Amino acid sequence: MSEDRRLDVLRAIVEDYVATREPVGSRALVERHSLGVSPATIRNDMAALEDAGLIVQPHTSAGRVPTDKGYRLFVDRLATIKPLSAPERRAIETFLEDAADLDDVVDRSVRLLAQLTHQVAVVQYPSLRRTALRHVELVPVGDRHLLVVIITDHGRVEQRTIEVPDPLDAGTVARLRVRLNTAAAGRRLAELGTALSDLADDFAPADGPLVRGVVAVVEDTLAQESEERVVLAGTANLVRGGGADFAHTISPVLEALEEQVVLLRLLGEMAEDEAAVSVRIGRETQHEGLLETSFVTTGYGGPDGGGTAVARIGSVGPLRMDYPGTIASVRAVARYLSRILAG
Repeated sequence: MSEDRRLDVLRAIVEDYVATREPVGSRALVERHSLGVSPATIRNDMAALEDAGLIVQPHTSAGRVPTDKGYRLFVDRLATIKPLSAPERRAIETFLEDAADLDDVVDRSVRLLAQLTHQVAVVQYPSLRRTALRHVELVPVGDRHLLVVIITDHGRVEQRTIEVPDPLDAGTVARLRVRLNTAAAGRRLAELGTALSDLADDFAPADGPLVRGVVAVVEDTLAQESEERVVLAGTANLVRGGGADFAHTISPVLEALEEQVVLLRLLGEMAEDEAAVSVRIGRETQHEGLLETSFVTTGYGGPDGGGTAVARIGSVGPLRMDYPGTIASVRAVARYLSRILAG
């Protein structure tokens, strides 16, 4: 029972510190929480938590604040996630459903999540290497140029123009469009090689350059690693309050957030976590500029952010973040985002 009680004390310390930004003392715990024990017992529990490295005394004659380890235990033992209110859920659904295209959906999602959490929101674009083809459109542009429009199953649109050696024949272009979509629609990049390898055999030898050119541009477009990118919103949220959540300066945090490669690495690592919602706290980010932050992410594009997710969405904030609220907001926006992309 003492271990459960100490977890209750730790939970109370985290909640109070998140709410007040002030170190938490035993007297405050007695006044604010119904822990059912004497102040002396709470002091003993706090001493045990400090010995375990879960809380620390920031300076003399002060209360205690959670450590990275304390936050981690708090997150791991969360019994419930604070649900969003019905108005919040309706607002998310209405705001995202009005989006015009994928770019608009991503932009709205990142701004909405920043508003919900009052932190930095991060949305990773669906990778062309993880999505499947929905449709390929071929549009002649003059006699020797063909516009290839590639539409993925999550609404992403890419356009490429190729030049062919001979004048285009409308009938051949139309037949290639049908054959290409029959062979490739619904397939992912890893499956395209086999699906498209024999496509040229269905056409006259003179049409070979056209067919091979279109196949090459489809495969090359979906294989481009340069398409990996993230969109941020809400960096000003970290600056509000004079950056009081950061020991020295907020500059290293902002610099780290500007590095796409840092965020993409973290998102990639967090995608390997078994939990539906992944949380990296402080040093777990393994980046010096993010030592005083936590990163909460989940996948989107699959059912409830499951194994078929094509990208991730998340929130970056100080260690002193509202973890239950942040987790709920990230999960809710991801769920609506998945639903819209699937529609």
